Amino acid sequence: MKRKALGQKNALYPSLTTIVGADVDGKPNWLTIAHVGIMNHAYGEVPQYLSIGLHVSHHTNKGIRQHQEFSINIPSQAMLTTTDYVGLVSGEKVDKSTLFAVERGSLAHAPLIADCPVSMELKLYQTVTIGLHEIFIGELVNTYIDETCLTEGKPDLTKIDPILFDFMMVDYWSLGQRTGKPWRDGKTLKK
Repeated sequence: MKRKALGQKNALYPSLTTIVGADVDGKPNWLTIAHVGIMNHAYGEVPQYLSIGLHVSHHTNKGIRQHQEFSINIPSQAMLTTTDYVGLVSGEKVDKSTLFAVERGSLAHAPLIADCPVSMELKLYQTVTIGLHEIFIGELVNTYIDETCLTEGKPDLTKIDPILFDFMMVDYWSLGQRTGKPWRDGKTLKK
């Protein structure tokens, strides 16, 4: 194998495509992003934290800063066209509030997309500015899932049918098949 240096290119793709929701100027606003991070694994009493990285110019940031709440919604492949659209146009110029049926969970200003298989509502915990991006770290308040996307009470990726984003090739992808079992397959190499 011969390896080639690509320079400072982020190769952590594909990433999960999500739609961030926040109330801005009294109505829901939506923004498609793939820059979502899991900050910790939380069990029991420890809160779970997730992060989203948004350019400072995004209209959605205004609502997150104002209300200290936001949602992360996971759209299915069936929602690809609208998902792409809400990432192409700014809520400052286009009213995106009526594009999706809206649900509300326990947070007043973290709109949830009713047709997304999975939606999460978060309280803003911390904001970190890096260059021209605001990293919003949110404490996960609740996760909502379409019951038809569960298998044995757990989220089933094949039923969720998420959209994956490849920034290197600038493509959307769907999931393939399961290829292994984490924390089990590697045990064959243990002595």
